[in-house]
Amino acid sequence: MRRFLLASLAIASFFSFAALSRGQDVVQTPPMGWNSWNYFASKVDDKGVRAAADELVATGMKDAGYIYVNIDDTWEGKRDENGVLHTNEKFPDMKALADYVHSKGLKLGIYSSPGPLTCAKYEGSYGHEEQDAKMYAEWGIDYLKYDLCGLRQVMDQQAPNDRVAQMKMMHDAYEKMGKALKATGRPIVYSLCQYGWDAVWEWGPQYGANLWRTTGDIRAAWDSVYSILSSQEGLQSYAGPGHWNDPDMLEVGNGRLNIRENRSHFSMWAMLAAPLLAGNDLPNMKPEIKEILTSKDVIAIDQDKLGKQGHRVYSEGEVDVWERELSGGAKAIAILNAGSDRYSTHPFHLSLEKLGLHGEQKGRDLWTGKDITLSDNMPLEIASHDILLVRIDKVK
Repeated sequence: MRRFLLASLAIASFFSFAALSRGQDVVQTPPMGWNSWNYFASKVDDKGVRAAADELVATGMKDAGYIYVNIDDTWEGKRDENGVLHTNEKFPDMKALADYVHSKGLKLGIYSSPGPLTCAKYEGSYGHEEQDAKMYAEWGIDYLKYDLCGLRQVMDQQAPNDRVAQMKMMHDAYEKMGKALKATGRPIVYSLCQYGWDAVWEWGPQYGANLWRTTGDIRAAWDSVYSILSSQEGLQSYAGPGHWNDPDMLEVGNGRLNIRENRSHFSMWAMLAAPLLAGNDLPNMKPEIKEILTSKDVIAIDQDKLGKQGHRVYSEGEVDVWERELSGGAKAIAILNAGSDRYSTHPFHLSLEKLGLHGEQKGRDLWTGKDITLSDNMPLEIASHDILLVRIDKVK
């Protein structure tokens, strides 16, 4: 019954607001850039954002496609008597910062919440949606991450124990900001961050969303990365040009992820047609992390113009086999060893039949750059948490 009622809410508003999903021709491929939260969190400031913009250019990441420089929570100050939200002392002039980022050929993103307060207890946009959206446009903002958590208390207070009413409040809040952004006339990417509640992939585009979180927050640990990856199965039909499933930002280069885990993390986000938003310390990035983040062949999988998200075809033991259809009839195949032992299968035998392939398949190993021929039942030894990522341009 609950499912029926919530679906009815979405359907009822579809025709009124369907134009929102067509209103802004942005992110026809998954957005790429950098976000401040994963590494800097509340320490983000104007100087750090400028440094990130500089590093995106200097490291070649901009040339690889990373163009959004996104400020997460803690930039907000207080509202004045007219309700205008001012920045805090860490960000003395947001318009000047936007101009600086734009001068580098990059775009600037910002963060807010539909609640009175943000996750970090700074000022949210509750009751000021149109005012804030107009301000973002005047500053020159290109991307908004809109985080639900500040609205949760309001939902609990106004509709205690009423899940349907709470979900309607959430829908209304995201719809309101979607309309406000569209009304500015500026093409601002709209990112819904509400952790996949109420199957957001089914209704997000109706409210102008370009991407939506499908999961809780990622951590820089293999168990978090793999858990999120596994939870994306079945969502592939909801992704496409201009609207993307978002399994959260990249943790490549953070925490205790080893080189194999970083490589697998990046590979699988590319297979998922996920936004590639780096979250590492760019000025102190190690060469091997830069090599992963700027891999043109892997980025090309993520940015493939067909826009079809990959899916898991089968698992055997602790090895997962995924595929993604690419433009021009090409295909990407990812073979991931999720096991904890160095070689959890001795070896793994690939089934081309389960992949719907017939005969030997000539492709390229995207991490070594070498040609590879896949054959049925071929033995593969892949180290723990490592991956074999193959592109086949002429599929048999």
